[in-house]
Amino acid sequence: MSVSSYRGRFAPSPSGPLHFGSLIAAVGSYLQARSQGGRWLVRIEDLDPPREVPGAADDILRTLEAYGLQWDETVVYQSQRHDRYQSVLDDFYRRGLTYHCQCSRARIQTLGGFYDGHCRSLELPAERSSVRLRMNDPVSGFDDQRLGHIQVPAALAEEDFILKRRDGLFAYNLAVVIDDADSGITEVVRGADLIEPTVRQIALYRLLGAAEPGWLHLPLALQSNGLKLSKQNHAPALSGEAISPTLCQALAFLGQHPPPEMVGESPQVVLDWACAHWQPEKIPMQAQIQPI
Repeated sequence: MSVSSYRGRFAPSPSGPLHFGSLIAAVGSYLQARSQGGRWLVRIEDLDPPREVPGAADDILRTLEAYGLQWDETVVYQSQRHDRYQSVLDDFYRRGLTYHCQCSRARIQTLGGFYDGHCRSLELPAERSSVRLRMNDPVSGFDDQRLGHIQVPAALAEEDFILKRRDGLFAYNLAVVIDDADSGITEVVRGADLIEPTVRQIALYRLLGAAEPGWLHLPLALQSNGLKLSKQNHAPALSGEAISPTLCQALAFLGQHPPPEMVGESPQVVLDWACAHWQPEKIPMQAQIQPI
């Protein structure tokens, strides 16, 4: 791959403001792209309106700009791409790759959490149904730049997973693969909480006939109680103050250790230093948030 062909991305959901865990993913994906002379894109994953916070998308973009994380190209909004997702689903249906399912979440929980293909041959109507993929060619593992080869449980790899929910909302796995393929993303850099869905996403890439990206899953920032920093766990929003110290803290978390004087520099100076010194092989297997 030539340096100019690298295309990375950061894809937050507007369910709240960015927090430190989000910043790690943003910084890691940004540096991986910029250090290779590549392009860095931003996509707003506004796929689930009930979970979205009004104004959060604009707040996320303002925060990225404040931290010096400037994207290339136009921001993509998943809410504007429903026709594209549906066209892929229509194609899958014509190819016999999907079917309608009316099984409840409660029923699937009684099976241990993995769907058993109950509706595969029932030819149910589209009304009040979800759309599931016929997982005829499961992917059981993949190679991650940081973690090496990752194997997932057979039950996860082989499950006929949902592509469109009963409420009409498109599923994350479908949308993210279509978006990344259409954007020409060459490597996906994101948090380790998204390792398991990767095998499902690779299966979709293959069904689309699209080039599969590389994968780099970053360590998760955890709270003192062991839960990951997330909007669901009420992680505090990034502050508009002390931006450079917070960037330095994120870099330290990722195994990159800027000199102490960087704390007093502008965000752009910190990021320029980080791009010039970025060493992904130093990203730790597990990491702790270090005080600055």
